[in-house]
Amino acid sequence: MKTIIGAALGNCVHVSGLEHFLSLAEEEGYQTLSLGPAVTVKKLVEVVKKRRPSMVAVSYRLTPGTAEALFHELNDEISSGGLNKIPVIFGGTPPVARVARETAIFAAVFDGTESIDILKAFLRGDKGDVREVKHADTLVDRISQRYPYPLLRHHFGRPTMGETIDGAARIAEAGLLDILSIGPDQNAQEHFFNPDQMDHAQDGAGGVPIRSAEDLAAIYRSTRCGNYPLVRCYSGTRDLIRWAEMSVDTINNAWAAVPLCWYSVMDGRSSRTLEEAMTEHQQVMRWYAVRGIPVEVNESHQWSLRDAHDSLAVAMAFLAAYNARKMGVSNYISQYMFNTPPATRPAMDIAKMLAKNEMIESLSDDSFRVFRQVRAGLAHFSSSPSFAQGQLAASAVVSLSLKPHILHVVGFSEGDHAILPDELIHSCNIVHGVLHDVLYGMPDLTSSAEVVNRKNELIDEAGRLLNAIREIGVSHSDDPWSDPFTISRAIKTGLLDTPHFHGNTHLCGKIKTKVIEGACYAVDNETGNILNEADRIIRLDKAS
Repeated sequence: MKTIIGAALGNCVHVSGLEHFLSLAEEEGYQTLSLGPAVTVKKLVEVVKKRRPSMVAVSYRLTPGTAEALFHELNDEISSGGLNKIPVIFGGTPPVARVARETAIFAAVFDGTESIDILKAFLRGDKGDVREVKHADTLVDRISQRYPYPLLRHHFGRPTMGETIDGAARIAEAGLLDILSIGPDQNAQEHFFNPDQMDHAQDGAGGVPIRSAEDLAAIYRSTRCGNYPLVRCYSGTRDLIRWAEMSVDTINNAWAAVPLCWYSVMDGRSSRTLEEAMTEHQQVMRWYAVRGIPVEVNESHQWSLRDAHDSLAVAMAFLAAYNARKMGVSNYISQYMFNTPPATRPAMDIAKMLAKNEMIESLSDDSFRVFRQVRAGLAHFSSSPSFAQGQLAASAVVSLSLKPHILHVVGFSEGDHAILPDELIHSCNIVHGVLHDVLYGMPDLTSSAEVVNRKNELIDEAGRLLNAIREIGVSHSDDPWSDPFTISRAIKTGLLDTPHFHGNTHLCGKIKTKVIEGACYAVDNETGNILNEADRIIRLDKAS
């Protein structure tokens, strides 16, 4: 077995970078031994003589002048001990790394700015310049290259095509973002294939004004540099199959993101009825499934954004995945939006997401694989940049409890304005810093009694709601959970309801919810007391 011995040399006590590297090495099949901080050259060489490792990794983060003397001492000891054939690599701060390169005694020198891909490429023994990493061009393959280090995704779309193309190129060159999500403006999402219906006073509102397939292709071409990020695009809010065909042809769409119920009269982003929208969404899920392209059903958090109670959000997460599986999707992207509603506390957030994940994972088999994607909730971000940067880092730490495959970064500026390229790069760097410090060896945030009890409660409550949905559809459908008529009826009768639906003639809007001790519950309209699903369903039955 390949082995690595690591040590922080001399009087250097900083070992986090060393430990991070050794953790990566273990993932790549190495057996590692860390001698820890402040290791003398003589002690290191003694252990190397005894163990004869495949490689030695040393670090030093103090004064460059002192480092130079240590490096020469190390070289002398290695030479006199007949250990020259064992490669020694160095990692440290950029000033010390420059000295390390000048001494020319190390097989490789890393200064802390390298991406995870570069480090893994080196550990895998890739030939040539390890900085020239071949980046996989499909989502599943790129996850395989990186996991457990999550891929970073960010939404980007400026009010003009020129800004968006230039910004996308700068972002790709920075090499920090793995997935660029193009955000078209609302005119494009709803009226791309019916341009005569556009309100051009709204051009650029909410995203980039894409008006042709060539616009998408131009954005994609601008990203073919740096780390060659995967590119994806939000679906249209109607004409979804035509959007799917265009996005696959122009940007090699990394995965589809469609809702189950939304983009309809439910949110006003199209005029389609609930049944029409769900039917079309199922069709586009199947279209992507046939082509082997992953699918995300961005459903559950849309309810939470409208103050739906947590058990309903869990039920909708399950229904979204269930419908994707029913349509033949084999690689499913399950998105977990934290901090939504904004008053949600971390423990309750983790419990809600664990409940969603457990129910979704219950659908997994050899033909249905789930990839977890986490993100912060936009509504919780402050308009103060420095405050929002703290919120971004904190949310990233909490969301890592789900061991995500994808971390959807929400830039710190989004509480004030649509993100600019430099702000996006800065936001990604913040998250990379979080990952550097806490991805390996983070305490388990999922095992406390508070989290486990709430998770189990939510699974039970969501199960009751799902059973009620199935019961109203069994008389006319063999599979009520994938039947647009049944789900539509559940929405109209209030089984699936939010306070934000009040006043929408297509919906119910009679429910009241409240955040209590950091979790969102359905409550009695008069007393404000928590209303469990069993009692809520009974009341709905009596009122119908």
